[in-house]
Amino acid sequence: MADTFNYRIDHHGSLVRPAELAAVGVEQAVKDAVAFQRRLRSTVVTDGDFPREDFRSAVIDGVSGFRRTDEADPYGLVRWVAESLPKANGPLLADWAERLAALTIIAPKVSLPSPAYLAATTFQPDLGVSSARELGEALAEIIQAEIELLVSKGVRLIQLNNPLLLGQLGTDPTDPGALSFEDALAVDALAVRLDERPEGVRIGVAPGWVAPTAVDGSRAEQLYGTVPADRWILPFDQGTPAELTLVKSLPEDRDFCLGVVDATVPELEDIDTVMERIDAVGEFKDLEDGAVSPSRGFADVVSRPLLTAEQQRNKLVLVETIARYCWGNEF
Repeated sequence: MADTFNYRIDHHGSLVRPAELAAVGVEQAVKDAVAFQRRLRSTVVTDGDFPREDFRSAVIDGVSGFRRTDEADPYGLVRWVAESLPKANGPLLADWAERLAALTIIAPKVSLPSPAYLAATTFQPDLGVSSARELGEALAEIIQAEIELLVSKGVRLIQLNNPLLLGQLGTDPTDPGALSFEDALAVDALAVRLDERPEGVRIGVAPGWVAPTAVDGSRAEQLYGTVPADRWILPFDQGTPAELTLVKSLPEDRDFCLGVVDATVPELEDIDTVMERIDAVGEFKDLEDGAVSPSRGFADVVSRPLLTAEQQRNKLVLVETIARYCWGNEF
């Protein structure tokens, strides 16, 4: 029987906000989102990120030391800067996660920005923090403590998002921001450490949404060898050799989740094409260690959903169909 703890039918966490969100309120919208995910037979449920402005807000909103600016980063996100080392003002997502766990028997999932990503994008040398590495380590301590709290509240799948890492795996690496590749790995490694993992708990990392044109296998191995995550959520929707290299470089003891459908375009993927790509992975990986999902979140920024709610539903239905092609009904 397939390992139910691999959470075969996954998604990154953020969902398109319903048009009636303001009218019904966040609490009811989250309940409706949980029911929606259960109808789709997802093996995880999230709150859709409905209570938050963007995928960084889970941390930014819950700690001191950051200031919002009027600037935007190259990806159109509002820029925040660190004016002092952050301190948590209490739990970050644990209260919401506890409510989520009470709504369903399906494993709750929570997504957080990685500390290395936040440090790389918020550090400014002329303010009150001495280095991006120091900032990242302070954030890692906060996030690691939150992960332990989330697990104690019944969350079984936690995903850290660092959209900058895949660019560093290219044969021509992109700009890492304020934090070097090596420092980023060291910082994120601090966050995912968990001395005891209850049955079914997975700590995952999504290192980016799009694979580079060509992957440096040695740098990929450095990533996987340094950050002791249980699960790696990897883009796998374009059918490129680089995507295959990312999976091939994974150590045998790590789970993988393949982002097999493109969350940025409404057109549905051809199932036979997707299955051929997964079959190629099966030539060198045990698919019992795998799962499938969309390539990224559908609305990592509340004001910029990538698809309509109906298009999102069609993509998630396709992910569920692909999972059943791979593993039958053993979830």
